[in-house]
Amino acid sequence: MKHLLFFSFILALVYSTFSNAQNNFSYIGVEQCVMCHKTEKQGSQLSIWQNSKHSKAYETLKTEKANQIAKEKGFTTPAVETNDCLKCHASGYNVDKAMLGKKFKVEDGVQCETCHGPGSAYKDMKIMKDRALAIQNGLIIHESLEKFCINCHNAESPTYTGFEFEEYWNQIKHYVPKN
Repeated sequence: MKHLLFFSFILALVYSTFSNAQNNFSYIGVEQCVMCHKTEKQGSQLSIWQNSKHSKAYETLKTEKANQIAKEKGFTTPAVETNDCLKCHASGYNVDKAMLGKKFKVEDGVQCETCHGPGSAYKDMKIMKDRALAIQNGLIIHESLEKFCINCHNAESPTYTGFEFEEYWNQIKHYVPKN
């Protein structure tokens, strides 16, 4: 019994340490990410994102259509101020402002850090060149992209018409070429 208690304590301590470390990461914003992720040599992630619906996700919440949908769903706030809408259309809207870097803009919609996690601790080139170190510093690499994507692309969305992962992934996929 003592061993079980001790093991539980250690497990709780490790989890707490990991959680606290995760909570210390802050959002830096698209402008900071694209400093290194805009060239063709690096995979042209910026232009792929800019030409995607993800980059315009927040803007769609400013439309009359979005406000009408929010109203029909029983919300009393405009879509752009409704957490149930923002959760899939923006990043950083629900975190302490101290976690948002000077160049971070919620208005950038579904951006780099929406999928890859807050970049403050992994943004440096030295860290990004070491995948394990980048992950240790908060970079999220999804083991199942489809599972991650359906957190937003699902029937809970009032405009959902189906989600063909392969088709949609081909529109947004990006990579960093091997040097």
